[in-house]
Amino acid sequence: MLPHRKKRLQNILLLLGSSFIGIFLILSALNSQLDLFYSPSELNKNNLPKERIKLGGMVKKGSIKYEDTKVLFVLTDFEEDLDIEFDGLPPDLFKEDSGAVMLGSFDGNGVFVAEEVFAKHDENYMPPEVADMMGIKPQNIND
Repeated sequence: MLPHRKKRLQNILLLLGSSFIGIFLILSALNSQLDLFYSPSELNKNNLPKERIKLGGMVKKGSIKYEDTKVLFVLTDFEEDLDIEFDGLPPDLFKEDSGAVMLGSFDGNGVFVAEEVFAKHDENYMPPEVADMMGIKPQNIND
């Protein structure tokens, strides 16, 4: 093989190899940041996910209990209920009978341990995933 063709082939192989390594690093970084969204009725109680997920629904009326720095409550989608534990201060708009989305994972007892809790920001807001799950049409600001 001629030297200039050999050099060109080496450059092409180096470019392809570095491209594959770059794509692999980008995809693995995106995969580690991926949080799947579930509602309580979409989860299989016998096979709960072990990875971090987002969980959304409504805070069940009369279920909020405060123990030291922990907030214990029940999240529902009006079909299934899940026990939630959050260690910290919930958002100011967090209350019973309102929409909430949590980020966290399940412990060994089937209790969802939330790392973060997001509450709705006004009386008309509901996360689109929760609205779809509950069969509610989200309202627009101009309605």
